[in-house]
Amino acid sequence: MEFNSISFFVLFSCTMILILLTQLKCTNKYPTEKILCIRHWILFISSYIFYGWWDWRFCFLMLGLTLVAYICALWHTQTGKKLPIYIGCIVPLAILGIFKYFNFFLDSFINLFHLSSPGTLNIILPVGISFYTFQSLSYSIDVYRGRIPAEKSFLKLGLYIAFFPQLVAGPIVKANVFLPQLYEDRKVTWNSFTQGIQIFLFGLCKKIVIADHLSVCVDEVFSSPAHYHGISILFAVIAYSIQIYFDFSGYSDMAIGCAKSFGYDLQRNFNLPYLAKNVSEFWKRWHISLSSWLMEYLYIPLGGNRRGKRRTYINLFLTMLIGGLWHGASWTFVVWGIMHGLALCIHKQWRVLLRKDKSDQGTLPGNILSTILTYAFVCLCWVFFRAPNFEIACSVIKGIVTWQPGILYISSWTVIGIVLVVIAFLIAIFKSAKAKKITEGFYPIMDLNTVSGLTVFFVVLGLALILAYTGNSPFIYFQF
Repeated sequence: MEFNSISFFVLFSCTMILILLTQLKCTNKYPTEKILCIRHWILFISSYIFYGWWDWRFCFLMLGLTLVAYICALWHTQTGKKLPIYIGCIVPLAILGIFKYFNFFLDSFINLFHLSSPGTLNIILPVGISFYTFQSLSYSIDVYRGRIPAEKSFLKLGLYIAFFPQLVAGPIVKANVFLPQLYEDRKVTWNSFTQGIQIFLFGLCKKIVIADHLSVCVDEVFSSPAHYHGISILFAVIAYSIQIYFDFSGYSDMAIGCAKSFGYDLQRNFNLPYLAKNVSEFWKRWHISLSSWLMEYLYIPLGGNRRGKRRTYINLFLTMLIGGLWHGASWTFVVWGIMHGLALCIHKQWRVLLRKDKSDQGTLPGNILSTILTYAFVCLCWVFFRAPNFEIACSVIKGIVTWQPGILYISSWTVIGIVLVVIAFLIAIFKSAKAKKITEGFYPIMDLNTVSGLTVFFVVLGLALILAYTGNSPFIYFQF
C-alpha cells in the first residue's frame, strides 16, 4: 500500500473517522488512559493492515521482532544482565542479515574463491525491513542506556515499531523520541489535521508531479547509457539527483504530514541538502534520521573522535561503509558508502590543515564554489547508487568524461526539476537572510479557515492530480 494510492486514502480515512468517533463518544465516558488505549489499538491495527497489504506474511516477522524487543527489555530491567540486550540486538540484526544479505555474501564468497555455486535461496525481501529493524535496535539500546524505561505495554511498543506513516521508508524514529508521545493525550484537532494534510500534499506533489516524471528519462538512460550522448547522460545524472531528492523527501513529508494529522510529531528528514558546502554538512541535511541514528548508535559507540585522529577516521569510514551496505545488498552501494566515508575523512583532515573551526562561515565566492563541488561529488556518488551494476556505472561515467556521441535526450521534466529546485532554494536563502537565520527548509502552511487558503489548497491539489505521472513508479527507498 503506497501513499499515492486509493487503498491508502481509504485506510487513512477509516482510521481518522474511528479516532474522531472515539474522541467524540468516549471523552466523557472513559478515563484518558482508556481512550488512549482505544486510539492506540486503532492505529496498531491500521499499521498492520497497511504493512500486510504487500504480503500478510511480513506481519509475523515484524510482530516477532517486536516480541523479542519487548521480552528482552523487560528481562534486562528485572535482572540487570546484559545478555537480554545482546539478544535484543543480535536477533533483529540476524534476521536483517538473512533476508537482505545472505545471498549477497554467499555469492561474493563463491566468486572470491571460484567455488561452484550451490544456488541461492528464494528469499523475499520484506518491505521496509531496514527501517523497523533500526527502530527495534534503537529501543533495546535506549533501554540499556537508561534513556527510557522498558515498555510494559506491548501495544505501545508494537505501535512504535509498526506506526504506518513512517513504517516502510522512514524517517527512522528513535524510541526515546516517539514512545513518550504515546503517553500524552494527543488528540486529533483541526489545527493538527490542516497542518498535516498540507505537509502531506506538499510531499505528494514532490512525488507524483516531479520525481515520477523524472524517473522516465533516468530509467531510459541508465538502462543503456552507451547509446546516449554525453550531455544526455550528464542531464540524466542530474535528473536522478533531483528525482531521489523529491522522491524520498516527498515520502518523508507525507509521513510527517500523516503523523501530524493524527497528532504525532516526526522529525524532519531533509533540510535543503544540495545547498551543503561540504560532505559533512550534506549528511546533516540529507536523510537526517539515518545520519543521526548512525552517529548515535554506531559512530559514538565505536569511539567517535575520543580515541585519537587515526581511530576517528576509521570510525567515520566504517560508519559510512555500513551506511552504504544498509541501503542495499550490492557492491555498488558499498562503493557509494566508501566514497562518502573517504570524503568525510578528507574533509575533516582538510579543516585540520586549514585550522578552521565550525564558526568559520567562509567567503561568498568560496561558499558558492564549495557548494558546486559538493553537489558534483554527490552526483558522482549517485551514479553508483542508481546503477544496477559496475558495468553500467562505469559506462555512465565514461560517457560523460569522453563526451561520447549518441542519442540526444534531455527531458523537459529535467529542466523543470532544476528550475523548481533552484527557485525553492533561492526562496529559502532569501527568507533566511531576511530573518537572519541559517538556511532551513520550511513548509508553506496556510490557514484553511480562510477562503484564500482553501482556494490555494484546492488549486494545488487539482494541479497535482492533473500533472501527476500515471505510470508505475514506486518509492525508491521502499527497496531498502
